[in-house]
Amino acid sequence: MRTNEFDSSSEDEEVGDEQLTPLNISWLPLSIVESSQFLGICALPGCRYKDIRRSLERDVEELQNQGVQEVFVFCTRGELNKYRVPSLLDAYRLRGFSIHHWPFPDGDAPELEQCCQILEELQVSLETNRRTVIHCYGGLGRSGLIAACLLLQLSLTMTPNKAIEILREHRGGGAIQTVKQYNFLHEFRERYSSFVESREGSTERSVSR
Repeated sequence: MRTNEFDSSSEDEEVGDEQLTPLNISWLPLSIVESSQFLGICALPGCRYKDIRRSLERDVEELQNQGVQEVFVFCTRGELNKYRVPSLLDAYRLRGFSIHHWPFPDGDAPELEQCCQILEELQVSLETNRRTVIHCYGGLGRSGLIAACLLLQLSLTMTPNKAIEILREHRGGGAIQTVKQYNFLHEFRERYSSFVESREGSTERSVSR
């Protein structure tokens, strides 16, 4: 018998609607960096772990009801299994979302090149008026870090500390959680500039050949 693709926990007892943990999407207004768009940030849809009991079907419907078209996922495949949503990406595909799966470990920061690719795809989504959500497990550490890097990239006057302050206003005090994430954010602008220069230099060298 084929189980429902949305059933994140077929072995679990059914959880009553009143016991389900709601999925809250924080819409970060990018008007603070002179953009008319909003970036959605949320925790892992459908998660069933410890005292969290979400319904994958209901959470995906909530994303759809809020007009979401693009979803960026920073959880690893191992995490999706651990948190009882191994079919999450398939559920997104079934609902017609464009999926950007850029996994990196919980509490960690991405490699700089990976971060730049994420930001490039994010900006394309936003510039083409695609309603976009990013999430990791809690929607705090990794998602907060990527959102803060986006703010730094979109505004030269934005500072790392101000970006952290804005994210914590919208997502709570746990946003940008670890020393590694904090340091990555504070070094991001300088490292990004060096990365772009080296990439442009290698392009020029290949063209001159």
